[in-house]
Amino acid sequence: MSETSPAGASYAAAGVDIEAGDRAVELMKEWVRKTRRPEVLGGLGGFAGLFDASALKHYERPLLASATDGVGTKVDIARQLGVYDTIGHDLVAMVMDDIVVCGAEPLFMTDYICVGKVHPERVAAIVKGIAEGCVLAGCALVGGETAEHPGLLGPDDFDVAGAGTGVVEADRLLGADRIRTGDAVIAMASSGLHSNGYSLVRHVLLNQAGLDLDAEIPELGRTLGAELLEPTKIYSLDCLALTRTTDVHAYSHITGGGLAANLARVVPDALHATVDRSTWTPAPIFDLVARTGSVQRLELEKTLNMGVGMIAVVPQESVDVALTTLADRGVEAWVAGEITDRGDEPTGATLVGDYA
Repeated sequence: MSETSPAGASYAAAGVDIEAGDRAVELMKEWVRKTRRPEVLGGLGGFAGLFDASALKHYERPLLASATDGVGTKVDIARQLGVYDTIGHDLVAMVMDDIVVCGAEPLFMTDYICVGKVHPERVAAIVKGIAEGCVLAGCALVGGETAEHPGLLGPDDFDVAGAGTGVVEADRLLGADRIRTGDAVIAMASSGLHSNGYSLVRHVLLNQAGLDLDAEIPELGRTLGAELLEPTKIYSLDCLALTRTTDVHAYSHITGGGLAANLARVVPDALHATVDRSTWTPAPIFDLVARTGSVQRLELEKTLNMGVGMIAVVPQESVDVALTTLADRGVEAWVAGEITDRGDEPTGATLVGDYA
């Protein structure tokens, strides 16, 4: 093939702009550097991120924990509003708060950003949010991929996903086998909808009711768009602090499926968790969705977090220290229920009573 041959098909003509991709990488480097941990080797731009595993030599039996996730259709709210620097917080929360559930310390994360067309500043803003989230979770962002998919996605469409790794000492692994009858169920407040149930929320508020994202909603005290884009709270460092200050038996990250279903995942077969709705009042956004769409409570509770983003199960004698630790870290938390024998209960966790 001759370099002087008549012009033919090209990658750029097919819709992929390599130069724009390179520009995006340059813009994101500053933010990735802010997440650096001493165990990270090399910099952005290599084929693989490197993490010095010799840092784990002080563990007697280190267990690596891994998780992967995305943020679902919440990305469409970001696209419509043209706000791209918060969705990364959501991504880190969805991945790293799954990892910390077993007691693992988040170590590092990689991301995958898929776009219809690379807008360098937009991609850099997304990575900025991911990097800020990694700082909040205490982990490093060691690499990622930006893929341009013209023809499959519109020029402004995008999606994000991520994978993370953490480590926990084998004999400090948290989970169902530690939970005992009489343990207290401590709820930690969510910052809002977090990153689950947005297909329902968008359907009810935007499609059915026709609400405008820029509309001021009195009960929310801000615009609908600002409420829907509120970043998912990242609990990783709070949970690690709690495990250092008191005895924690288990955590449950309240994501898709709602509070009862996710809590049931960490309750042993012979036991049961009862959560009392009267111990808290869900934020107004949950009532707005319910009223606007005539959504039944059971449907709402199995789709949305209803104001609880993380659960800690601790012995009764650890409750005061646990609540004090969380309060000192600015985390709103309260005793929401207890662990009892399973009896005839058909599931591992149930919600009782009415919201306050």
